[in-house]
Amino acid sequence: MQIESLRVFCHLAETKSFTKTARINGVTQSAISQQISSLERKFQSTLVERSKRRFALTREGQALYDGSKQIMQAYDSMRHRLQEIKDIVTGSIRIVTIYSIGLHELPTYLKEFLKKRPTVNVSVEYRRASHVYEEVVGNVADIGLVAYPQNDQRLETVPLRNDLLVIICHPKHPLAGRQKLSLKALHGMKFIGFEPDIPTRRAIDHILRDRAITVNHVMEFDNIETVKRAVEIDAGVSIVPRNTVAQECAKKTIAQLRIEDADFYRPLAAIYKRGKVLSPAMREFIDLLRA
Repeated sequence: MQIESLRVFCHLAETKSFTKTARINGVTQSAISQQISSLERKFQSTLVERSKRRFALTREGQALYDGSKQIMQAYDSMRHRLQEIKDIVTGSIRIVTIYSIGLHELPTYLKEFLKKRPTVNVSVEYRRASHVYEEVVGNVADIGLVAYPQNDQRLETVPLRNDLLVIICHPKHPLAGRQKLSLKALHGMKFIGFEPDIPTRRAIDHILRDRAITVNHVMEFDNIETVKRAVEIDAGVSIVPRNTVAQECAKKTIAQLRIEDADFYRPLAAIYKRGKVLSPAMREFIDLLRA
């Protein structure tokens, strides 16, 4: 029995999905099924309930997972320690990020990191915020990048930076040309918002609700790029992180205004699974993001 078979079983137990486990390990679902069957023959036990629609470990499967997780943590810790002694930074990093960070924050850091560590394989996938948490907890991804990080006992959270929120509108909108604007001026206006489950949307709703301001949500989207496109065709105004509209403001396809009432910020953070043994490459990348 190879130790990688135990790693595959841990991935399956955490993701509860043969499809995701196959994707993590770069093999087919059939190959994963064969490895699980091999473990069941080895231990003469049924490890996974196959008759139920929802994934479930048997009692023997749970016991094997608990033991395998300890073995994998000890093995990874030893392997990473040997890399540190030899001053080797290699391996892979699986990153999952919300769209706005992945498109506007991450590229600069990736370029700097890969220039210094070209032997590290970094993969990046874009997800809605809720899916970022799911994939980090399920060990589908090593590091997640989110805004307005949630308190979750299953995760470690590394604060990064804060994005200033600004009002944006079309360059020919009546509000354009001002440097600052009170939020009260938005009352009753056509508003381009994020979908209700997006953390930035919830934060903006809270800001407006506290000031008894009601806007007319004419469009709602799940990512910053579509919000900006709607503002560019003068469908309404919006509130977004300033860093995400730098290019559009430079090209003068969007006008931005500082919020006069106060400075409001969107906090960004990196997350990883609590108890996860970080490789030297992962630690170095997180340190770069934090710096």
